Amino acid sequence: MNSVLHWQRDVDLSNANTLRLPAKVEHFAAPETLKALAACVHDAREQGWALNLLGGGSNVLLPARLKGAVIRPRLQQWWLHARNDAVMAYVGAGVNWHSLVMTLAQRGLWGVENLALIPGDCGAAPVQNIGAYGVELSDVLEGVQVMSRHDETLSWLSFDDCAFGYRDSVFKRSLVGEVIITRLALRLSRTARPMLGYGDLSRRVSKQPSSLEIAQSVCQIRREKLPDPTQLPNAGSFFKNPLVSAEKAEKLLASHPGMPHFPQADGRYKIAAGWLIDRCGLKGARFGAFGVHEHQALVLVHFGGGDRAELLQVAERIAATVQARFGIALEIEPRCL
Repeated sequence: MNSVLHWQRDVDLSNANTLRLPAKVEHFAAPETLKALAACVHDAREQGWALNLLGGGSNVLLPARLKGAVIRPRLQQWWLHARNDAVMAYVGAGVNWHSLVMTLAQRGLWGVENLALIPGDCGAAPVQNIGAYGVELSDVLEGVQVMSRHDETLSWLSFDDCAFGYRDSVFKRSLVGEVIITRLALRLSRTARPMLGYGDLSRRVSKQPSSLEIAQSVCQIRREKLPDPTQLPNAGSFFKNPLVSAEKAEKLLASHPGMPHFPQADGRYKIAAGWLIDRCGLKGARFGAFGVHEHQALVLVHFGGGDRAELLQVAERIAATVQARFGIALEIEPRCL
């Protein structure tokens, strides 16, 4: 098996990540079929190259120089399969997530409308278990097709196999470096099932909204709160919303009764990281080439001229400030390749 025609040498990835961090990789390929992807994986293994995967680049922190190879799967095929009221969507890893959400909403299907305008490719969605406005990918995901990095075989992982958690999955733990996500199976519905209990979404839509109206409202809210990465480079939410014990939440609420907090099934509470950063007086703060967005403290922006090392120093400084004031540790959300 020879994929020599698929590879490019010394590729600049500065425009392949939404933070616009300067980055180059020794070998790069963007296979458009499973056969081409298998050839690339085989070739990288035979050459002994370290192999990294890149999707839309919206949730990743790239170093200035990556040794080995980067593959961006461009598997674009997707289709629907009806099961009475339920509809299964089988989606290639290279499909743009937001475009998929809007197309499904336009067809009157329910399940992913709250996840509109989340950037990136579908293949990256299970890794972080993307979520927004009270909905997570795990709420609709039935299975994930993966390719083994060791022998290019394909298999399906069930929902349980994926071991989803808040911004977490098996793909961030035991399967790191083991598989490549090639396809998702999403369980959708023709029956209206609006989820409007998070934030001000319910006030933005009609009494009986369509899935498209909800998706459009989510887009409007996100555009109001989050900077466009094509205009101001960023990776969206930079820190995870921390989970704290009920006792810790009670103590914090005694001092900060207005603190946003969300009960979890395990008895803990999710605290809004953006609120914590804002209360530390850091919203709009600038630290060299990077800064905290002036309207959304959860987003770090790149003004130009910085690199990953400097960004991580800024993140550590912000986390230390929150830790000192609230006794809560913040964890960054984007992956470091």
